[in-house]
Amino acid sequence: MADDYAIEAHGLTRRFGELTAVDHLDLRVPSGEIYGFLGPNGSGKSTTIRLLCGLLTPSEGEARVLGRRVPGEAEALKQEIGYMTQRFSLYEDLDVRENLTFIANIYGIPRRELRARVEGQLARYHLSDRPRQRAGTLSGGQKQRLALAAATLHRPRLLLLDEPTSAVDPQSRRDFWETLFELSAEGTTILVSTHYMDEAERCHRLAILDHGAIVADGAPRDLYEAMDALVVEVETADPRAAREVLLGREPILGVTQLGVRLRVLVERSVADAPDLVGRLLDGARIRASVTLTHPGLEDVFVMATRDAREPVPWEG
Repeated sequence: MADDYAIEAHGLTRRFGELTAVDHLDLRVPSGEIYGFLGPNGSGKSTTIRLLCGLLTPSEGEARVLGRRVPGEAEALKQEIGYMTQRFSLYEDLDVRENLTFIANIYGIPRRELRARVEGQLARYHLSDRPRQRAGTLSGGQKQRLALAAATLHRPRLLLLDEPTSAVDPQSRRDFWETLFELSAEGTTILVSTHYMDEAERCHRLAILDHGAIVADGAPRDLYEAMDALVVEVETADPRAAREVLLGREPILGVTQLGVRLRVLVERSVADAPDLVGRLLDGARIRASVTLTHPGLEDVFVMATRDAREPVPWEG
């Protein structure tokens, strides 16, 4: 493995009977960066993370994580990675300090360092005011902070996070990401899966997964620039009717409603996309304001995962 990549995978595949959960996936995660997996449930995010940390054996392909082959060297890799799942997996009947002390003993942290290491995690993750509170009585955001404190207690070089913010409030999500940026600045490589667009935009690089395969990969800005579509914004009093007029018409590639606005994806080759959309709506006697706008990550996602449907030719 090249020194500048924490993770490299080639043809990584995992089947469960007739279901292919991960389909010949090629992946490179640069060291020291936050790399995101973006995709809906069932897209292969969790299965890929479990393959990379050695919890699952691939049906085909190979992967190297921090220079070690997985799953063959997964046992040795455990000391160098941290893993946090979507579901809170610590002991709810133990208090906060007891959970961290237990994890410290599992990782073999020397007794002379253990107390200072645990107290440092309590302070860093804002849990110093509740060391004796049972984990099961913590709020969602507090449980999240405790789980991250446990996952980073042994100072791993690589942190694998499987949808870690799915059950917390927006403020806790923002605070969580500030901590991830701090860890990244300290040299920790982070692979995080999410289905939130705003979180994916925070990543240095990201992969969009669909049906077990990577369908787009790169820095968010690069993904915007590479998108083979123009984005037209439509504001109208009847967005549902406007959507029905536009959806499936050539060269319209996709239509997404956001309140009273529509975001319309049009083939990049169209010379004047707003004029084309306006004429389609005028032909249906729908009054609307039509403007060209900048793409967002949701637009990239729609383009990368859209169904292959034949659009209806436009004869305007």
